[in-house]
Amino acid sequence: MRNLVDVDVKNKRVLMRLDLNVPVKDGKVSSDARITAALPTIELALKQGAAVMIMAHLGRPTEGEYAEEFSLKPVAEHLGKLLGKEVPLIKDYLENAPQVNSGEVVMLENVRFNKGEKKNDAALAEKYAALCDVFVSDGFGVVHRAQASTVGVAEKAALACAGLLVQKEVETLESILKNPAKPMMAIVGGSKVSTKLLVLKTLLEKVDTLIPGGGIANTFLAAKGYNVGSSLYEPDLLEEARQMLESAQKRGVNIPLPVDVVVGDEFSENAKVQTKSIKDVAENEMILDIGPETAANYARMIAEMKTIVWNGPVGVFEMKPFAGGTEALCEAIAKTQAFTFAGGGDTLSAIAQFGIEDKVDYVSTGGGSMLEYLEGKALPGVEILK
Repeated sequence: MRNLVDVDVKNKRVLMRLDLNVPVKDGKVSSDARITAALPTIELALKQGAAVMIMAHLGRPTEGEYAEEFSLKPVAEHLGKLLGKEVPLIKDYLENAPQVNSGEVVMLENVRFNKGEKKNDAALAEKYAALCDVFVSDGFGVVHRAQASTVGVAEKAALACAGLLVQKEVETLESILKNPAKPMMAIVGGSKVSTKLLVLKTLLEKVDTLIPGGGIANTFLAAKGYNVGSSLYEPDLLEEARQMLESAQKRGVNIPLPVDVVVGDEFSENAKVQTKSIKDVAENEMILDIGPETAANYARMIAEMKTIVWNGPVGVFEMKPFAGGTEALCEAIAKTQAFTFAGGGDTLSAIAQFGIEDKVDYVSTGGGSMLEYLEGKALPGVEILK
C-alpha cells in the first residue's frame, strides 16, 4: 500500500476517511480513543502543509436524512481542542467544495447523511473524489465495509493512500497471523457464537489456548451438558460448539471453560448476586460473569503466553456486580510479558474502565475489521489501496 509518509501533500487538498464513531453523551464526546488514534495522520498532513478535510460517520442515522443527534459537531469540537485549532464543521460540501487553506482542517458532516453512502454509489464517490487531490484512508474500523467513503472514493480519487493508523494495523495483524511468538492465546468474548464463529474456527488453527467469554462461553458450557439457566446462549449452535471442542482436543488446543460463575436473578445492577460452581446454576439464574477461581485459572494461563489476541470481555463489566472477571483479566494482561493485541468497542471500554491503556502493546481501533482480517477475509478498503 502507498503510505501518506511517501506522498507529497504540500498545498494539496487532502480528504481523509477516519473512524470517529465515538460515544457522545449530552453533546460531549465521552471516550476519545478513536480520535486520538487518528491524530498522528492529521498532524502529519497539516505539518506538511496540506489543506485537510475529514470524513467520518457517527451512529446509524437514516441515510439521506439529516438528524441533529448524529451530527459530528461534538466530534469536531473535541478534535479542535486536541489539535489546538478550530475545526469548522461543513454541512453542505457535495455541491460546493469547501475552501480550505494549507495548514487548515475542516470536518465534513456525517457521511451517512448522504444518500448512496452505504451502497458505495458511484456518483457519490465521484463527488467525494472531486473534493481532493489526495485521498487518505485511515479509518481501520471501517475498511471492512465497501462504501462510498471507504472504497468508491479511493477508486475515483487522483491518488489514494493509507494513513499511519491503517498501515500500522495491517502490519501488526499480518505479523500476528504469519509469525506470532508462541505459545499464543486468543480471548474471544461477546454475546453470540454466530457472529464470531468464523474467527473462532480460524483462531483454533493458530492458537494454543482459546478462552471464550460471555454468551459464547455459555454456548460452549451448554454444549458440554451444563445447565446455564436463563443465561444468554445459542441453542441452535450447540452441535457446532461440540464439534469445535472436539476439533480443539484433536489439535491439542486448550479451550478452558469457567469452573465457577457469578449469577444474577435478573439482568440488572440490583440483581440478587451469587458466586456458584458451574454445576449449581439454577433455572432462573443468568450467568453474567466468571467467578474468582476461573479468573485465577485464566490469569495463570495468560502469564505463560508469548502472544495474546483479545476481543471481547468475559462478563457484563459495565455493571459493578459483574465486573470482577473482566477486571481480573485486565490485571493479568497488564502484568504479562506477552505481546498483547486488543480490539473491539467493548474491549476498548474495558481497557479504559480498568486503566490499562498503557499496558496493552497494541490497541486496535477496529473490532469488525480486526475480526475479519483474523478470519482471513479481504477487507475492501484495504484491497482497493493495494
